[in-house]
Amino acid sequence: MIADDQELVRAGFEMILDAQPGIRVVGVAGDGVECIDLARRLRPHVVLVDVRMPRMDGLEVTRTLAAEQAESRLNIVVITTFDQDDYVRDALRFGACGFLLKDATPALLVEAVRAASRGDALVSPAVTVRLLRQFGHGPAGDGGRAEVDAAGLSGREVEIVRLVAIGRTNQEICEELFLSLSSVKTYLGRIQTKLGVRNRVEVAAWAWECGLVTSRP
Repeated sequence: MIADDQELVRAGFEMILDAQPGIRVVGVAGDGVECIDLARRLRPHVVLVDVRMPRMDGLEVTRTLAAEQAESRLNIVVITTFDQDDYVRDALRFGACGFLLKDATPALLVEAVRAASRGDALVSPAVTVRLLRQFGHGPAGDGGRAEVDAAGLSGREVEIVRLVAIGRTNQEICEELFLSLSSVKTYLGRIQTKLGVRNRVEVAAWAWECGLVTSRP
């Protein structure tokens, strides 16, 4: 489902996505209230939500839908621009699972939707790492040791958290740590449970916020 107050953006996204095998746009909305109403009725797997919309902004839409459908497969991708970093920071906390720039290429738009449907949130590392650096004000000097100890993360789990935080995909984590894909997914599930978060973007935000990672290699 697509929610954006600009008709040209909605039409463009819909045309691109409907042309892809395995993707079907089931609804479009021009404001936040309409988006929530449609999402409740249609229950799409993925919702693209613009941050700035009339009647209800994308942040409130994200918080409402994420809270209502925590047990469903609905995944919210925030449509943003670099000058909206503060909004994205809030969107992360409210349950968004990914980001998309309005000037993204059609290929990246398709990748964003497919990734969100799979539960893979870090679609564009160059974008998300820049945004997640806004969280990088955690305890200086301890590398997040206190937070890691409190969360009960193992050494391997810390490695995976750091890689998630710098934008690595599951497959890249597999190759870097010589693990199977199923092992990486199992680790991520354990990490999310220990941290009390809903998706890998929140894992990454936690890592940046507590100072576990401070720069991209």
